[in-house]
Amino acid sequence: MIDFNVPPFVGTEPEYMREAALNKKICGDGPFTKKCQQFLEEKLQVPAAYLTTSCTSALEMSALLCHIKPGDEVILPSYTFCSTADAFVLRGATLVFADIRPDTMNIDENRIEEAITDKTRAIVVVHYAGVSCDMDAIMDIARRHGLMVVEDAAQAIGSTWHGRMLGTIGDFGCLSFHETKNFSMGEGGALLLPVLDQREEAEIYREKGTDRSRFFRGQVDKYTWQDYGSSYLPSDLNAAYLYAQFMEYDRVAKNRMDTWNIYDEALRPLADDGLITRPVIPEGCTHNAHMYYIKLRDLEARTRFLTHMKQSGVLAVFHYIPLHSSPAGRKFGRFSGEDVYTTKESERLVRLPLYYGISDEDRESVIRAVYAFFGR
Repeated sequence: MIDFNVPPFVGTEPEYMREAALNKKICGDGPFTKKCQQFLEEKLQVPAAYLTTSCTSALEMSALLCHIKPGDEVILPSYTFCSTADAFVLRGATLVFADIRPDTMNIDENRIEEAITDKTRAIVVVHYAGVSCDMDAIMDIARRHGLMVVEDAAQAIGSTWHGRMLGTIGDFGCLSFHETKNFSMGEGGALLLPVLDQREEAEIYREKGTDRSRFFRGQVDKYTWQDYGSSYLPSDLNAAYLYAQFMEYDRVAKNRMDTWNIYDEALRPLADDGLITRPVIPEGCTHNAHMYYIKLRDLEARTRFLTHMKQSGVLAVFHYIPLHSSPAGRKFGRFSGEDVYTTKESERLVRLPLYYGISDEDRESVIRAVYAFFGR
């Protein structure tokens, strides 16, 4: 069976983890954590990056930094992972789901403004498959209405919108280094601060509500409990694993992009014949080959396709069940306007195997299996 995902492994991870262990500093904010944060700041051209235990943790910190309180409303797409919503539900917010665009599966910027009320405090955008939302339009809406913008860039490290790195355009950006992502530390994430206005506040939330970071910089002679917070620091062992992959960033990125391009070109004839829909990369966007998906005609066709692929020895999978249709989505939120595309498009989508190091033979087997479904 060809796996859908294999966690990235470049080979030097054990060496870096051994070095971390010998440093006798394996808790949070050790040497490798700092190296990873410096790498992200330089690579993504962002003033501050903080490693966290997960992208969920980074989203929770964003909700704190947005000062979300009970009764506030947050606008977000329904087609996303539950962590995007959980972070704001935990602060007492009401979720307002907006419809998505059928081309990118991202929130439809034209459906945001109609969802705004006098209770709206933030817009949370999700860059699906590493492809950017229309950040110019979204930032314009946010600034005109005095709203915060959180970028859930879990899938989007290295992707850009008109030359700007995703996760660095809104007020806060959140990355994921889960084992399914382009770069992994098993479980992990990062919070990006495009401006430094809330740097000390973010550090307090991340350090269990204390000013420990200021203490280590010599700004205070002792650290104390200042506010609420949590333990959002990952182990330095995890950071060492991630840093090994950062040192091979270009190699990993190119390998994934090669697979994405091979799929896209090989499947073009099926799309030209109207049998599938391929991913769309809007003008002005670059993407990071986080995933390659196709869309079938409808849910019935997708169900048959997934069965066929499994029987062919290929593990292809669908993705999110729209949040607004879930028990928690109905409990904590509402859908704004009409669900024109969210459910319909989500029921058509299938993700093909794509990971660092997938073999030429396995890629060819995936492509042959797709063609075989259509009798080609």
